[in-house]
Amino acid sequence: MSAERSLDQRGRRSLERVLALLAEERASVSSVTAPRLAWDVHVADSLSGLELAELRAAERIADLGAGAGFPGLALAAALPDARVDLIESVSRKCDFLRRAIAAGAIANATVVCSRSEDWAAGRGREAYDAVTARAVGSLSTLAELAAPLLHADGVLVAGKGSRDREEESRIAAAADTLAMRPVRVLAVVPYAGSRDRHLHLLRKSGPTPESLPRRPGMAAKRPR
Repeated sequence: MSAERSLDQRGRRSLERVLALLAEERASVSSVTAPRLAWDVHVADSLSGLELAELRAAERIADLGAGAGFPGLALAAALPDARVDLIESVSRKCDFLRRAIAAGAIANATVVCSRSEDWAAGRGREAYDAVTARAVGSLSTLAELAAPLLHADGVLVAGKGSRDREEESRIAAAADTLAMRPVRVLAVVPYAGSRDRHLHLLRKSGPTPESLPRRPGMAAKRPR
């Protein structure tokens, strides 16, 4: 599924405005800011997640470590009937995300300026059909952060590069502890010339463990 097929004209214009804002941004929110390159690296790569039916059907999505807004803003533009929360703890990035939402008039996206663990301990607990993330941690870390945010049978869609068999073995071994079961790995080619891009789909397989969420930062420092 190409980016062009995923977006209507309104969605395309919205994301073009977001990328124009990103190109002018002085604060460090992304290393890729040139609009033509950013369309491939940010937008097309983000929209590759829509090859998964579980993400296309999601009504409420949380984007972990939203950064410059991807994949969350691209998904919000492509899925206007879904609600997308952009979870980001760095204040300068939160500020950019708010301005990007306004510039693109993406009304179904909201910034949650918080650590995901804090959000999951309150209003975000078991509130989402899907959680997305792009290259913001190991699969075990992402699964631990996603589990308390997802309702029963919700999914994590993690975009990563080359497959790491050791990393995949660790998340398989931690599946019962985290109540997150690996389902499939899908190779994608979001744009011409892209290499070694994969989507990891994990499904919540039981009640949220009482131990989750742990204190902020623990999932990355001491993964299960």
